[in-house]
Amino acid sequence: MPAPTSFSNYIDTHADAFIKRLGDAVAIQSISSDARRRQDLNQLGVETKLIDLGTHEMQGQTLQLPPAIIGRLGSDPAKKTVLIYGHYDVQPALKSDGWKTDPFTLVVEEDSGRLIGRGSTDDKGPILGWLNVIEAHKNLGIAMPVNVRFCFEGMEENGSEGLDECIQEEVKKGKDGWFDGVDCVCISDNYWLNTRTPALTYGLRGIAYFSINITGPGQDLHSGLFGRTVHEPMTDLIKLMSKLVDHNGNILIPGIDDMVPPHDEEELKLYQKMDYTIDDIEEAAGGKVALSSEKTLVLMGRMRQPSLSLHGIQGAFSEVGAKTVIPAKIGGKFTLFPHKLRRRSYPLLMPYLEAEFAKLNSKNKMEVEYLHGGKPWVADVRHWNFEAAKKAIEAVYKKTPDYTREGGSIPVTLTFAESLGVNVLLLPMGRADDGAHSTNEKLDRSNFIEGTKVLGTYLYEVGAAA
Repeated sequence: MPAPTSFSNYIDTHADAFIKRLGDAVAIQSISSDARRRQDLNQLGVETKLIDLGTHEMQGQTLQLPPAIIGRLGSDPAKKTVLIYGHYDVQPALKSDGWKTDPFTLVVEEDSGRLIGRGSTDDKGPILGWLNVIEAHKNLGIAMPVNVRFCFEGMEENGSEGLDECIQEEVKKGKDGWFDGVDCVCISDNYWLNTRTPALTYGLRGIAYFSINITGPGQDLHSGLFGRTVHEPMTDLIKLMSKLVDHNGNILIPGIDDMVPPHDEEELKLYQKMDYTIDDIEEAAGGKVALSSEKTLVLMGRMRQPSLSLHGIQGAFSEVGAKTVIPAKIGGKFTLFPHKLRRRSYPLLMPYLEAEFAKLNSKNKMEVEYLHGGKPWVADVRHWNFEAAKKAIEAVYKKTPDYTREGGSIPVTLTFAESLGVNVLLLPMGRADDGAHSTNEKLDRSNFIEGTKVLGTYLYEVGAAA
């Protein structure tokens, strides 16, 4: 069932106002505990409540977790009920990281249509897309085609701590809970495979984030006085990190690759049919750096095979200048994207690093710290939820979407699927070159506006689904 023409017209005529609202959201450097998103929902007739998620430990401190916002709009038993998820926290950003502009000031490039700012595509733009849909219906006096439930959180970028328990407790309340009667879940927090073809995502690899922490001296040391006289933590760490992955992306930890079952012919055909080229990944990466010239190998490397990436060294000197210091304590950050994730413990990784550290005969001490993670997830693309999204994309973009898996993680996805027992869909708004988590993150104006139309049309198609 297509959305009314008046809805699409409203989105077009109010595009500038929607972009201004996105600019207001981008300007909030971290809206993890900001109440304005709750007020936005209330003004549109959505009943909301804040849920205290408790505290967590970070960098030796006990900190209050940002609250979750849950909401509901409509309770017509004759209509389907859709649960919408989004997150209102962002990755850290400094202009000195390489941003061309202030990351928290939305820059609207009129010639290219790019909306540049931290959180524009991940995930403030999609959240505001949903608000745009509700605003259009409210101001036009049109009833929503479905009942809507919301779950917005502020810790997605740090593992969604506290949210799993929140969802499970709300589900246990049954008819007294805010998630009672949910028929499906829609999450808009990922991206097209390229810049041309919309996508629907049915799988996530999962993530495990670790830090190798090396300690030795009681304080930082002068390298002129202590160089070649003590075991240096940095030297040990560099050696250990070089034992995790090679320059071709091959994971050096025995047994990791064996955890993923081989693909079958049906799965292989999905990769072969995708509208995707090596040029696409190199354009998104900003350089000709693809590991292979074979499209299917690159796609499987992104979507289904394990990968390991090195991210940074905490505690090392990284400022401008020349500081002759031997750091006393450092931590090397890396992530594993395995098909099967065991939270809190990875039995293949720990013994391997312990054995490699023992080979160094170092007097320093090593600790492997698990920071956070997200479980893998796969959904049934034949479900009416996916069919509704497919029809919405075809109605707005006049294209059939690619069906993709994502290499990253949205921790709450599997929690929704298991707790509610319903189909979960990932319906991306942004493109592959948006640069989420990177410098100069952007969302294209056309994706923001047309993507808002897709979200609204999707609700109509869900409402009409058998």
